Amino acid sequence: MARTATRRPAAAPAAEGEINPKAPCPCGSGRRYKHCHGSGYAQPVLRPFEGLPGEPDWVAMRELVPAATATLTTAEGRAVTLASVLPGAVPALVRANGEILLGVQLPTSSDDVSRDLGTALAAALQAPAGAPVDPGPIGGAGSAGPRLQELLDLSAPFEVTVHDDFGFWLEGAELDAATRAGLQQANEMVMPTVRLAGLEAAYWCRPSTDRAHVRWARSEPEEALLDALARLSAAEQLTLGEGTRYAGAFRALGLVVPVWDVPAETPGADWAGPAAELHARLADALTVTDPLTTDERRARAGLLSRQVTLR
Repeated sequence: MARTATRRPAAAPAAEGEINPKAPCPCGSGRRYKHCHGSGYAQPVLRPFEGLPGEPDWVAMRELVPAATATLTTAEGRAVTLASVLPGAVPALVRANGEILLGVQLPTSSDDVSRDLGTALAAALQAPAGAPVDPGPIGGAGSAGPRLQELLDLSAPFEVTVHDDFGFWLEGAELDAATRAGLQQANEMVMPTVRLAGLEAAYWCRPSTDRAHVRWARSEPEEALLDALARLSAAEQLTLGEGTRYAGAFRALGLVVPVWDVPAETPGADWAGPAAELHARLADALTVTDPLTTDERRARAGLLSRQVTLR
């Protein structure tokens, strides 16, 4: 007996003020609303800083660098100081002189870090000088404000300044004993870090007296970068020189961050030259389109075994 086809009833139109479940999600993910924020669970935006100038350095300030600042410019031309972290891990503050500070290392995050930071920045732009900034809830429930890409001048350069301590928190302010004590305690937790001159998002750090690393946030697509790293590894060129070794990599906010172990006694700034040479070799390897050789495939498998995902 032939089975008769049945027609599914048409979906009811969304009520006024509601979002059609089949419409693109307003968050900009590219997914339908019913499969994104309308599902009650939204997949994280894998590259929240994509489209911003200096995306790898944004990732580095969020994940790698303990004490650093960079100057941002809003679409309306207002200057904002981006900080790795602010006192008490607050998302933003406005000084008495009207200067805005935005902290990139938030204690909690939603599915879109860019929207979290944009929510905090939008609130700071509206707050009176010297007044507390109240961006509302930021974190698991999702942030309600705009994304950074909607607020910032995307043509402005992004230059990171690494600091030895958190003295920039209180520039020009008179410190009482309690504040000095708190600042000193925070400073004692700062890991020595150097941004390697002439390179984007390459940082030397020394977590202890006998260990040091070069961590390098890369903007290339992951598969192409892994192939290039594998070619260099198979050729024994994936190194920063004598006494160094490739330690592995981690994924952070959509980018791959390779890590090298380096001798702790060598000053951080001295690794800029070897890193530039490696960068040139890597650039050449990225242009190769031939299939990987057997040795290169074996090297790639080894690289993957030493790669972890942070977020």
